[in-house]
Amino acid sequence: QVQLVESGGGLVQAGGSLRLSCAASGRTIGSYAMGWFRQAPGKEREFVAVTGRSGGSILYAGSVKGRFTISRDNAKNTVWLQMNSLKPEDTAVYYCAADPRPRVVPATSRTSYDYWGQGTQVTVSS
Repeated sequence: QVQLVESGGGLVQAGGSLRLSCAASGRTIGSYAMGWFRQAPGKEREFVAVTGRSGGSILYAGSVKGRFTISRDNAKNTVWLQMNSLKPEDTAVYYCAADPRPRVVPATSRTSYDYWGQGTQVTVSS
């Protein structure tokens, strides 16, 4: 079982950048597809980005494509989410998640992920 801890959230002005980190322990993340999700107040948790086990397969939600970049270093057991050109609508709690099942295409549904971090708050002011 893997444990996940997110960090790097905070308050930033629109147009600014933040880099979120997800540090894993317990098992190597090389056994998991790693995803980022977010949940705004009153809304369902939604997919943001995912990287496959080796990092070769990457998918983004349309709302963040071209602004966010997901990356991973299996040797460091860490996943990152670089967020640029932030908008007020990006305000949410951001969660890191791990999917242990081998798939041809990484999953974008939150129900496919077995392990979750506690989340980190990102607030973008206008």
